[in-house]
Order: sequence, then structure tokens, then C-alpha cells
Amino acid sequence: MEPAAGMMGARGTDTGRLRKRGSVLYATAGRATAQQGTGAAGGTAALPLLAVSLRALNCALVRTSFVPDEYWQALEVAHRVVFGYGHLTWEWAHGLRGYPYPLLFACIYKALQLLGKDDVQLLIWVPRLVQAVLAAFADVKLYLLVKHLENAETAKYVYFCQLCSWFTWYTCTRTLTNTMETLLTIFALYYYPIKGSKMGSRWKYLSLIALAIVVRPTAAIPWIPLVLSHFVQEQKKADLVLYSCIPIGLVTLGTSLIIDRVFFGEWVLVQLNFLKFNVLQNLGTFYGSHPWHWYFTQGLPVILGTHLPFFIHGCVIAPKRYRIFLGAVIWTVLVYSTLSHKEFRFIYPVLPFCMFFCGYSLKHLQAWKKSAASFLLLSNLIPALYTGLIHQRGSLDVMNHIQQLCTGSHQSQASVFIMMPCHSTPFYSHVHCPLKMRFLQCPPDLTGNESYVDEADLFYSNPLGWLNKEFYNDSLLPSHLIFFSVLEQVR
Repeated sequence: MEPAAGMMGARGTDTGRLRKRGSVLYATAGRATAQQGTGAAGGTAALPLLAVSLRALNCALVRTSFVPDEYWQALEVAHRVVFGYGHLTWEWAHGLRGYPYPLLFACIYKALQLLGKDDVQLLIWVPRLVQAVLAAFADVKLYLLVKHLENAETAKYVYFCQLCSWFTWYTCTRTLTNTMETLLTIFALYYYPIKGSKMGSRWKYLSLIALAIVVRPTAAIPWIPLVLSHFVQEQKKADLVLYSCIPIGLVTLGTSLIIDRVFFGEWVLVQLNFLKFNVLQNLGTFYGSHPWHWYFTQGLPVILGTHLPFFIHGCVIAPKRYRIFLGAVIWTVLVYSTLSHKEFRFIYPVLPFCMFFCGYSLKHLQAWKKSAASFLLLSNLIPALYTGLIHQRGSLDVMNHIQQLCTGSHQSQASVFIMMPCHSTPFYSHVHCPLKMRFLQCPPDLTGNESYVDEADLFYSNPLGWLNKEFYNDSLLPSHLIFFSVLEQVR
């Protein structure tokens, strides 16, 4: 704790002179940046290269499918924007999704197209490698933040916990809005003016929060207690609101509106539509519901895994000034608990906060520090490799077979029907040819019809009856069927 106290003491000696130039929260930011840059030049110069190498390996060792959104709400949309074909899910028809995040991958696809390198494998892997690089930079920022707040040793253990986290390994290189939301949260946290920090930059952290909200509106949830805490500490509250919050909000929202106007062809406020659907109308229950306590009893314990006891220990022994981080975790989990539809990935943005406490715990263990570190590494390695290389792999592997239909004369004759739960596989973003493909649809009913049953449920309620009715003429049959092996037992 001595380094933190020393930093606060140094700040106190200059307060009287520096207040004339601005808020005390930011007065020494410039000098602190210079000091940290000098210190980091020796000890952390190789860290970015190491981080990128590790996350690139991470990317290569994740060959499974997690959730449909990593393809259907990002890569598929980008493929349609650049190459003119691709399927837009029902969310896009109702303006529940925005184009800023898919536009990142559209730019990548366009660059590959202009270079004549739009091979299907590059279209699949380059976006994920970009996510991996961004994840690596976020890891570095987390390390530097803890080094600034505490010391290099504590930062080392937090970074170790971040790398060991099986769920981070499983998720951070995927093209999910939840992933980008989490990475932007880490970047913003680096510039957040927590008590005792000299790295605070309200323009930078508020801009990053605004960008995260554009990517996924729920990104605002963990930042509500943090921004309120900043507002309470800030001496020039009017300046914070008038010259930071409002301008940043207007510019970010305006840019988002313009981008969506270009692609939707009309003015669409995606963030408001998203809020109405998921919160006010709670229509996410169409995709499943869970009890209110699910995040506390299953969600958070599962994504933390064997980090859980270290997280609890870290919360107990951490200094009071870090309670705001714990408050953000508890607040976020509480808010998400009020919604019926729950998923592990929804609370992914709180995981970096948890890793801070885990690393703090590990650093302050005495007798069995090395044993604890070895335990964390080994106990997370198994689920990381299993979920990354084995679990739900088939829906991606089958795309390699579909790609072969695009060669030679097969393309004009081939047609594919995916008889699986809707969006089980990627689509044109992983095929990259205008092959005739169809899948079972499952849009929710937005009219209030309680007897509504989607196409996928109709099929699985009576597979043979549905097929006989749908393909009453042999000429309508597709050349290739894709289904899970359980359907082979249906007679």
C-alpha cells in the first residue's frame, strides 16, 4: 500500500498551485503520464508484443461456436454491406441493431476485396485476429492501470489472472458486441479518475463509454455507479456536464444516427429500440428465461470459475477506494437480474473488475502464492481448451464442407437446407459465394399472439410431417441437408 499512499501524498503537496489550472482530478495527469512512460520504457516495453502473441495464440486455439450473434450480428452484416449478399436477421428489420460495429468488419472486408485477397478463410480469420489484437491492447491497459494504482508486482498478478481466465480466453477473440463492450470498458477504466489516480482524463474515458454504448447500449450499466462517483468527487460539476458529457454524447449519438441513416435508409434510434425491446417490453424472454438469482448462483460463479475464492478474498482485503469497482460489479449483476432472459456473455464486462480483485488477492497471499498461481493456471487451462477446441465445434466444421460446394460447376446445382435450431451455423460470411441456402427461421412474435409458434419449433415438433408438407414435390428438395445426428433417429 505504500506506493499508493506515496502517490496521494505527492499529489497533495501540489494541490494549491495546480487548482488554478483546472480540476484536481486531472491537474497532474500530464506529469503522471510522462513519469509512467519513463518507468514503463524499461519494464513493460515488450509487454504489448507478448500480449499480442498470446492473444493471437488464443485466437488460433478457439475453433468452436459460442452464440449466433458472433456471426449473424457482425460478420454476416458486414458481408452483405461489402459483397451485396448476406442474411439480415429480424432484429435489423425492426432497427434493434446498429451498423457501427459491423462497419469495422465491413472495412476489413472492403480492404481485402480491393487487394484481391477476399478468400473465405481470410474473411473468417482476419476479423478475429483484429479482435485478438484489441484484446491484447486491453490486457496491456489493465496491467498499466494496476501498475499505476498499486505497483508492478500487483499489476503482474492481475495480468496473470486476466490471461488465466477461461471465459476471457473463450470469448475475447470472438466478433461479439459483448467482447467489444468489454474491451472498451477496460480502455475507459484506464482513464477513469479513481481516487489516487493521476491518469484521469474525463474526455477520454467518457468518449470510450459513449462508443461502447453505441456498440451495445447495455454498456452504460456498469458505468452508472462509476460516473456518479466521479460526479460527486468532481469540483467543477457544471463543466463536467456542459463541456464533457453533453458534447461527447451529442457527437457520438449524432455519428451513430448518421451511420444508421446511411444503411437503413431512414432515421433509426437503435439505442432506444434496443431499450424498448429488452427492458420495457422484456421480449427477450422469447429466447428463454431464468430465475432472478441465476447470475448470482450460476452466471458469475461459472465465468469466474476457480477465480471465485480469490475474487472474494480480494474484495475483503482491497483498500476502500476500490469499493467502487466492486459496486460496479454488484450493480451490474443486480440490474441484469431484473431481466428474465439471461446469458453468461451479458455480464462479461464485469470480469475485468473481478480480475483486479483476484490479482490483488494473489499478490497478498504469503505462504502458498506459487501453489495458488499454479492451481489457477491448470484449473482454467482445461475448460479453456475444451470449450475452445471441442465444445460446439461441429457447427463450424460443417462450413468447410459447404465451402467445397462453391467450386467448379457445383455452385449452380447445389442448394443447402440447414435443419438445425435457427442460426446454429454461420451463413454467407463463412461461405463467401451466393450459394442457395436456407435455414429454419425463428423470429419472435411482436404482435402479442400467444399461440404463435416459429418455423423451427414447428419443424422439431414433427420433423417428418413438416418435411413432407414443405417438400411435397421432389423438385423442391435441396441437394444437401445439414442436421444434428439426433434427427437420424426420427422415423
